[in-house]
Amino acid sequence: MRIEYLWIFLVSMVPLIELRGAIIMAVGFNLDLVWSYVICIAGNMLPVPFIFFFARKILEWGADKKVIGPFFSFCLKKGNKGGEKLKAKAGRGLFLALFLFVGIPLPGTGAWTGTLAASILDMDFKTSVIAVILGVLLAGIIMGFAGMGIFGGIGAIA
Repeated sequence: MRIEYLWIFLVSMVPLIELRGAIIMAVGFNLDLVWSYVICIAGNMLPVPFIFFFARKILEWGADKKVIGPFFSFCLKKGNKGGEKLKAKAGRGLFLALFLFVGIPLPGTGAWTGTLAASILDMDFKTSVIAVILGVLLAGIIMGFAGMGIFGGIGAIA
């Protein structure tokens, strides 16, 4: 198997870049899109249980520390803001809101932020993971088509 598959797997685990950036990389590397999609989803979902169960506790612990405090506070604020925005807009449709929050590929709305928001909102694990994985699937499809359009356009120009 090509080393590029390892790269997209690892990149899909990076906060803020996640599957969205990894799919674009896969298209740029000319990798098989179906395999890339599966690998990127696996990489993007791998951190989700750790984020759900441990991230909020670690962020709360580190928020008042001198060196890491500002970053940890930023992450908490981002998660709180995302969670409150979801709760305000969704009401009883929190599952759908979380799915769309993760699925629409905008900066800061991926699996990391969605899972942290679900944790902060005290959603149950199973419901959160299902909503997040469905959102990741949707984001992957959108980014796959976007990547093909971007690189197809560049190829036509070149």
